[in-house]
Formats: sequence, C-alpha cells, structure tokens
Amino acid sequence: MTASMLYPASVIKEIDRQYSQDYGISSFQLMKMAARRVVEVILTRYSDTKRAQVFCGSGNNAGDGFLIAAGLADRGWSVEVALVGSVEKYSDASREALAVCQNSQTIVKRFEGTVRDGAVLVDALLGLGIRGEVQSTYRSVIETMNAGSGPIVAVDLPSGLQPDSGDVAGVCIRAAITVTFFALKLGLFSQDGPDYAGEVILADLDLPETLLAKHAAKALRVLEAPRLPARQNKAHKGDFGHLLVVGGNTGFGGAGVLACEAAMRSGAGRVSVVSRKAHRSGFLTRCPEAMFQGVGEADDITDLLGRVQAVVLGPGLGQDAWALNLYAQVIACGKPLVLDADALNLLAQAPARLTESIITPHPLEAARLLRRDQVDPDRLAVLGQLRAEYGAVVVLKGAATLVATDERIAINVLGGPAMATAGMGDVLSGLLGALLAQGQSLSSAAELGVAHHGLAAEMAAAQQGEVGLLAGDVVPQLGRSLSGMPV
Repeated sequence: MTASMLYPASVIKEIDRQYSQDYGISSFQLMKMAARRVVEVILTRYSDTKRAQVFCGSGNNAGDGFLIAAGLADRGWSVEVALVGSVEKYSDASREALAVCQNSQTIVKRFEGTVRDGAVLVDALLGLGIRGEVQSTYRSVIETMNAGSGPIVAVDLPSGLQPDSGDVAGVCIRAAITVTFFALKLGLFSQDGPDYAGEVILADLDLPETLLAKHAAKALRVLEAPRLPARQNKAHKGDFGHLLVVGGNTGFGGAGVLACEAAMRSGAGRVSVVSRKAHRSGFLTRCPEAMFQGVGEADDITDLLGRVQAVVLGPGLGQDAWALNLYAQVIACGKPLVLDADALNLLAQAPARLTESIITPHPLEAARLLRRDQVDPDRLAVLGQLRAEYGAVVVLKGAATLVATDERIAINVLGGPAMATAGMGDVLSGLLGALLAQGQSLSSAAELGVAHHGLAAEMAAAQQGEVGLLAGDVVPQLGRSLSGMPV
C-alpha cells in the first residue's frame, strides 16, 4: 500500500496503551479486533485453501494468533496451532485468547518441526516484541516456515524484522502479506522490510484519528515528488539561479561531470564548475552548457563564489592540498552548500557547524563524521546525532534515505535497488544544488531532491531495467520527474 506516515515502535506502543486506557478498550478486545481483520484478509485472498497453520510465540502476538485460528475454524477451515513460545509467559489477554482457541475446532499442540503442506501459514511469533537477534528456537521455526509451500501471512510485523531499522535480526519470516495494526511501522518500508513484508495491509482497529494525530509529530513523513511550479513565459536563466560545482580532482573528473549534468537537467539557470585544469576538454565535451574554470593548488575562487547562489562541494574532490584549499574557501563563503563525498571526509577531520548546508553521507561517511569505525544500526539515532553536531540538514543515504530538517524527519521510499551503482550520489548532489540555486530552502531542497532522485531512477529503470542502470541514465529523467511527467 502507499504510505504517507510511518511510525516508530515506541510510538505505536504508546498509542496502544492510550487507546486501551483512554477509550476503555481491553487488550483482549484489541486482540479480537486485530484477529477479525486478519481473518477477513485470509478469507478474501485464500478462500479456496481452507487449511491453515498458526504459529504462536509468547507475547500478545500469540493472543492474536489464537483468535485468528479460532476465527478460521469457526468458518469451516481445518486449523492447527503450533505452540512455540512459553505458555507461562502469556499475558492474561493471551491466556483468554488461548482458551477461546481451545474451545473451537482448532487443534492446539507444540510445534513438531514440520509445516502443513499447502496450508496458509500465519506468523504470530514475535511481532513488535523482538529484542535483538532471533533466538535459536524461533530461528529454526522461521526457517521451516519459509521453506514451506504455503503463503505466509504475518501478524503486525514479520517475525525477525526490526520494527524501526527494517534490518533482519539474523533470520526473518518472508511474508506474502503483512497485516499491520494501528498505523504503518517504519521497519516495513526500510532496509530489508519491503523484501520480507510482502503486501502490507493496514488494519487501524477503529483507532480514533485524534489519537493518531496526537502522535503525528513523532512519525516520519513519507516523501512525495510534486512537480516544480510551471515557469512563466517571460522567464530567463537569471530567474533560476547560478550554481557552482567544486570537485573533480585528478582521476575523478567524472564525478564532477555527473553533478554538473544533473544540475543542468534539474533546472539551474547557470552552472559553473571548478575542477582540475586537465579536465577542461572532458567537461566541454560532456557538458558544454557548464562554465568551466580550471584551478591550481593555491588559486583563489572567492570572486566566483560571490557570484553564485549555491555551491556543491565534494564530488571527486579528493583530500590533497588542492582539495583542502578549495574546501576552506567554500566553507567560509556563506552561501547555501551541499556537501558530499570527500567534502564530508574533510569535514570529519575538522568538525564544524554548518547550519546553511545539506550534508549527504552514506553510512560509512556518517560513521566518520561521528568518529566511529562503523555506523550505529539505529539510523534514527545517527540522524539525530549528525543534526546535533553539525547543525545541517542531513540526508542519510541508504535503501530508504532519511532526511532530517528543523521541521521533521522524512523517509524516501522511491527508487529501488537499481540505484545501487557508482555515481548516484554525484547526481543527487547536483540535483540538490540546482534546487538551492533556484531558491528552494535547505529543507525543501533536501526533501524534493531526494524524492525526485528516486522517482527519476524509477523512470530510468522502467525504460532500461533494474540491472545495469548507470547514474548517467538517471540524469535525463530528472527534468521529466521535476516537470511532473508520468513514469
């Protein structure tokens, strides 16, 4: 389904608690509501199967499973419940649900190591209750379920999927359908989530809109890619800004070329580039519309910096004396900046607050910026730490890129694995810089740029396929995406 807001697990748990407390709905009542919705989905999608095996763990997810089993049995299905968790750990509500299940035509027994051939398998093992790596007992059950022949319906969250990061905790249920409750969970759309959740169906359990809205500030907004405003007939290049791209050290001229081409295709009125003198012919051949300035080790670009509206710093920049000279001048120029690639590595060596900047680290660059060997798997925490230390708008790149601004945190679900190729970051930096040059704020440039980068990649992949897509293939699609043309 199309997502608009995604919620962390802590917020979902608080919503659950307040729904029960403030509206007088017991945990058992919520279980009945959740089970009824899952049963409806199964009956609709798998009406001819008539056989189900429900796998129940130890938490409230198990209570949902017991009532799902009873609901299917009451409708004439042959149902078996496979107990995996410890009965002693059940909540009062789960015990009540188990009693209902035992009084139905369901067969309830400990899991015996096999799945019913061709049956619908219901995953009510862990849900939001996962803590770290999946334990060995659950691991073997999940592996057995995944190897079965029947479709798997996950209850709330595929067991083994981390609810916030979307990472797999060693092993994970690979569901055909996930029926999730109250609101959409962040992990379903992040990292590994889309590969394991299958089709996501939201069951809001009659949650009042006012209660959901009360927690909206803690949710992540899913980025959209609206078209830029239509241009007036009398428009001229001066109306759309002048962008400077600084990069392209020896051996890395292509990065600067990609950023320049992306900026031109993203609507910047003029683009200048500062690079190694040896790259002049390459730039003129690939991007003759850009104004090229070759510089040496100690050249001054202050005058050029004064004439532009925004600067992209970093694509192919390097970290030698030539790079350091340019880096120091750009950082001090006072213009809106986009920092990528080696500009981030230089920033990591001498951290500074850059409140008029967008920084675009991938995970390894984020780790360097935070002086760590590897990035924390909690991407929301990393985002907050980068914001706190550097004061910049942060674009934390990944399978579901996160964007942190003063106003909110947003997540991008556009794009896909076709983007896993060199040069995509250079294209993004050029796009972001072009939007800044056209007068977009740091926040809107970051959000619009990330979304349209993904949408343009989808357009390119639709034409050329997922495998072998080049960063340069995305560049011609940027203008189409920003103009609102169909995929």
